[in-house]
Amino acid sequence: MNNQTRIKWLWLSISLVLAMMLAACGAVETAVTNPITQTINTLTEEVQPETAVLEEADPVVETAVATTETAETLSSVVETAANDPWADLFVQEQAYVAVYEQVNPAVVSIMMGSGQGSGFLFDREGHIVTNNHVVAGGGQIVVNFDNGRQLPATVVGTDPSSDLAVIQVDASKITDITPVTLADSDALKVGQIVIAIGSPFGLQSSMTTGIISALDRLFPGAVNPDGTVFQIPDIIQTDAAINPGNSGGPLLNLRGEVIGVNTAIESPVRGSSGIGYAVPANIVSNIVPQIIANGRVETPWLGVSGQIISEDAAVALGLPAEQNGILVNEVISGSPAAIAGLRGGSNPDVITAVDGREITAFDDLLGYLVQQTMVGQTIELQIVRDGQLQTVNVTLMARPSAS
Repeated sequence: MNNQTRIKWLWLSISLVLAMMLAACGAVETAVTNPITQTINTLTEEVQPETAVLEEADPVVETAVATTETAETLSSVVETAANDPWADLFVQEQAYVAVYEQVNPAVVSIMMGSGQGSGFLFDREGHIVTNNHVVAGGGQIVVNFDNGRQLPATVVGTDPSSDLAVIQVDASKITDITPVTLADSDALKVGQIVIAIGSPFGLQSSMTTGIISALDRLFPGAVNPDGTVFQIPDIIQTDAAINPGNSGGPLLNLRGEVIGVNTAIESPVRGSSGIGYAVPANIVSNIVPQIIANGRVETPWLGVSGQIISEDAAVALGLPAEQNGILVNEVISGSPAAIAGLRGGSNPDVITAVDGREITAFDDLLGYLVQQTMVGQTIELQIVRDGQLQTVNVTLMARPSAS
């Protein structure tokens, strides 16, 4: 008998033994929904270098011997099925579909004589959030919902400092539409998948996808009459396609929660180049209720300009080269910082903490002021002055009116 014939008889014998054992314990196996998977799992738990033994299923003891090659083949099949790339794609695809179907009814196209933009339903009272620059031109406002409904809207209020605005439609006309939910934007991570829905170039109900490319960007907001530009902190950067007309629309996570309001793009052409910016949800949740209640916003104001302290600047001030903090470049006359005695110029203070929170970038300071404080509140700044650590109390004022 040659080797090929011996191998055939060996496999036939093993097959017969396995078939007899499975038939003998059929009553026990009926409780197992997938006996093949059970066999594969136990075969891969090697007891000896070249054999594996099935677990005991009381009262019947099942034992089978298989070659290493067989176990590896079966394991490979299971691993291939478990890591099927198509399965992952279908799951992701269904997540996108679910978010669109959940949120899109609450996303609107806003038409004005001066242009158009996007927005989303904020509450059951008919308040719609959009960008200030969408409605700043004035004129009649018409809101288009995905179901074809068109409603007139009025401006409730705006906040140029955050580039946010609230308009309102007749709530009795949209009782069938569920408002959006805001996420906690402080919990965001770079790399998270995001979805943008809006009306780019007037194409209503368009959805694009991407990731969070960066966090904590600063973006120019309102401009003071004296030319001072106020920055919007904690801006989200995304590569999801955002184009003219997307402004005011929601940037969403895979739960369908709003993480930001799409606001601007950076592009050498009039279209997406992979760099879009969104005002974070936590600023929205702070600013929008104030607009609804008062028609305007009083933004807490410190009155300084500054930058991250460099190693050279630290050494020049007699500080350690690794000193962290914000080097105060200028203190605005009459500001809370000036009243509290903060110094800029040639012998500047270095701000290292606010209310016990470490400050390593200007966005840290501005983000805290905008999101966590209010006008009239007294904050405690930790500064380094003349090489000495000091604390200074500053009572915040309202930021000067800007456009």
